[in-house]
Amino acid sequence: MARIEIKLPKMGESVSEATLTAWLKNEGETIKLDDGIAEVATDKVDTEVPSEVEGVLVKKLFEVGDVVKVDQAFAIIEVEGDVDGIIVDDFSLDDLAKEVEQEVDVVKEIKKEPIKSTSDKFYSPLVKSIASKEQISNAELDAIQGTGANNRLTKDDLLNYLKTRGSKKEEVKVVAPVQKPKETIATPVATPIAVSGNDEVIEMSRMGKLISHHMVQSVQTSAHVQSFIDVDVTNLVKWREKVKSKFEKSEGEKLTFTPILLQAVVKALRDYPLMNISVDGDHIIKKKAINLGMATALPDGNLIVPVIKNADQLNLVGMAKSVNDLANRARNNQLKPDDIAGGTFTVTNIGSFGSIFGTPIINQPQVGILALGAIQKVPAVIETADGDFIGIRQKMYLSLSYDHRVVNGALGGMFVKRVAEYLENFDVSQSI
Repeated sequence: MARIEIKLPKMGESVSEATLTAWLKNEGETIKLDDGIAEVATDKVDTEVPSEVEGVLVKKLFEVGDVVKVDQAFAIIEVEGDVDGIIVDDFSLDDLAKEVEQEVDVVKEIKKEPIKSTSDKFYSPLVKSIASKEQISNAELDAIQGTGANNRLTKDDLLNYLKTRGSKKEEVKVVAPVQKPKETIATPVATPIAVSGNDEVIEMSRMGKLISHHMVQSVQTSAHVQSFIDVDVTNLVKWREKVKSKFEKSEGEKLTFTPILLQAVVKALRDYPLMNISVDGDHIIKKKAINLGMATALPDGNLIVPVIKNADQLNLVGMAKSVNDLANRARNNQLKPDDIAGGTFTVTNIGSFGSIFGTPIINQPQVGILALGAIQKVPAVIETADGDFIGIRQKMYLSLSYDHRVVNGALGGMFVKRVAEYLENFDVSQSI
């Protein structure tokens, strides 16, 4: 018999921790390979953590609501025979359980009297607890250099600092940077909100708070510029109407407008690869893969962006299957971390809610996002060899938001025009 630590796996780009939202197995229960052990939530997706071994769950190391770091053990499973993994004996298991219990106690203490930072730095409950016990001031805490992800202060950083604190305590000062008058930027002051007795105060959901943060961060990072173009999609609409029943019978999938529109976007990204990039300081990262993000509304009103990997390698059938699969799993809370990672360009179908055009915010670290407006019947001038006349056409608006730091107006305009050209010149003779 051996006991194996089950660790929180990597959860996608820039994700360093997750909140344990539910246990799917109880202590003493038998677990099969790939059985879900627990449900966790990150700032990007909610998902199950599957077991990599078969055995019996002998110890839960965290409670629901606790935050678990990537690569941190959260459960112990007892297995038959020898297996690969970190094997723990009864002594180390007890130590591990005690450490977790201490962290849980830490969280409870932090809730009673939280340590607040004077900066925007994030501190884990354990770091806050140590700081409180050692009477480390907020300013002193903010001045300690962290070695974790994004320069986050870790427990080891703080313990190493405490070893030499006695000799350095007086040296730790927070000095405001000296700025020239022309560089001084006034800090925005939130306007107080008056709440009357009849008003309802609703706290944002966890995902809502994170979306709010990401949207503000994106606007502060990128110089947003928009380009708009209207597109005549009459022929495309007629073709889809003619083939959609046959498509569903042969492929077992509904043929919506989305995969057809996404194919045009993919073709345009091939033509203009400098729209398929990211910015890293003074460098541009030109992406080889075209991984198309597809903004999807959730039943609770929030938004998530699953990614169609290598979208340029899919035909219409493959694109339709990918779109339907990701949309269904998103709405049923079944997406995996990898399903939302690695996007290089994003498309959002605002037309599904009746909007004709909009100005979407860029999904960082990408440099462009295209909004697809509603398709409407409108009167339009039709040019023919016999002269111009007014007719009823099916039209839609495309709205492109792009990062003006690296994408100029010419490139942005040519890209969205190319998407329009692919849609207007849609091959109505193609078979499915």
